[in-house]
Amino acid sequence: MKVNRPRLMLAAPRSGSGKTTVTCALLGALRMRGGRVASFKCGPDYIDPMFHRSALGVPSFNLDPFLLEPPELRRTLASHGEEDGVSVLEGAMGYYDGIAMTTEASGYELAGRLGVPVVLVIDCKGAAASVPAQIRGFLCHRADSNIRGVLLNRLPGRLYPGMKALIERELPLRVCGYLPELPECSFESRHLGLIPAQELHDLGARLERLAQQAACSFELEALLALAKGAPALEAPALAAAPSGGVPVQIALARDEAFCFYYEEALQRLQGLGARIVPFSPLHDERLPDHIDGLLLGGGYPELYAHGLSENRPLLGQLRALVRGGLPTIAECGGFMLLQESLEGTDGNRYPMAGALPGECRRQQRLCRFGYARYTALSDGLLCGKGECLPIHSFHYWDSTAPGDGFLAQKPGRDGSWREGVMTGSLYAGFGHLHLCHGELAKRFVARCRGAQEERI
Repeated sequence: MKVNRPRLMLAAPRSGSGKTTVTCALLGALRMRGGRVASFKCGPDYIDPMFHRSALGVPSFNLDPFLLEPPELRRTLASHGEEDGVSVLEGAMGYYDGIAMTTEASGYELAGRLGVPVVLVIDCKGAAASVPAQIRGFLCHRADSNIRGVLLNRLPGRLYPGMKALIERELPLRVCGYLPELPECSFESRHLGLIPAQELHDLGARLERLAQQAACSFELEALLALAKGAPALEAPALAAAPSGGVPVQIALARDEAFCFYYEEALQRLQGLGARIVPFSPLHDERLPDHIDGLLLGGGYPELYAHGLSENRPLLGQLRALVRGGLPTIAECGGFMLLQESLEGTDGNRYPMAGALPGECRRQQRLCRFGYARYTALSDGLLCGKGECLPIHSFHYWDSTAPGDGFLAQKPGRDGSWREGVMTGSLYAGFGHLHLCHGELAKRFVARCRGAQEERI
């Protein structure tokens, strides 16, 4: 089916240009106008969408051209956008930066696949006449760049009229506003990126300040005109959800230590007949009652290793249920929770659930970093032998027993290695999956349904 979804992407020449700040400012300003707004993050990032949700008050979704196939990308965008609203996509890294020095899985590739007009966010700190030269490079690097406008970040208001005139005189682009440097609205980072939104006590005030500034200094009508110029989107419909029956209950680890989930994946599970029941590995001494499956996502268990190790009743229950065959997906932080011990950020080693062998220890640099493809070496919970799963990893911790259930290979590179654990009831490893890929969500719910039938 074809649907109209006004949309635009905020991209930048490189990471650190202020995309998240500018995106939150735009989302807030659009919400102040009372319009319908949907937000999306290009790539596998979990943290930036947390800021989008805080700015919007509604979920934000990921669009990743490596983890998701083109029909799923279109379906996600179509399902969560509105014909009478606007969808704002935040790019990842530099606009043309993709896998292995190519544009594969880049913001540029995604904009082309989805027909998204692009607004380039330019950091103007310490630059003047060089700004048009930088924009020209990105505009002309590809004939089909999709770049239609520019937003100027960290630019004093007194310089905006002159900079706007200079750029528009030299380039066939509309300059759509500016954001001055606002140190009080900056977002701090740590080892996995920005500090999550829920940990910033004054986030609401920062976002309000950004929204008010954008309402004054962004040319919102020009940005909306670009979004409305996007072509109709061809999107496959999602199969109808099953009717009747008792929902399968899937326990979801969600607290300060475990917060990395793709919202559209959770919605897909619900659409397939699952009821998501949150619990806290930090604060709850027991798992929810009558569960048929378990989702242990990523996050920051290394920051809370001491508290997790103190919750012995829950760790013991996790160990018993996972070893007993409860259908379980444990990604990255969840995988670390199931191992025997975890080195915290304080350098001490703490006991974990012990459902799997291995000790997780901090490394000096990122390990198992970036996209890869897993090829299953045996039949298991989510796929059969020989099937391929796209994954993404990003962590400074590694394990003495990373598993050997998959053959992993980075795209565009020679060599492979083994990692990950998969049995008939368990997927566990440092690789983050996207359950909207292929049949993953359907297979997991089916396994949970089988566990429910045994339980009842």
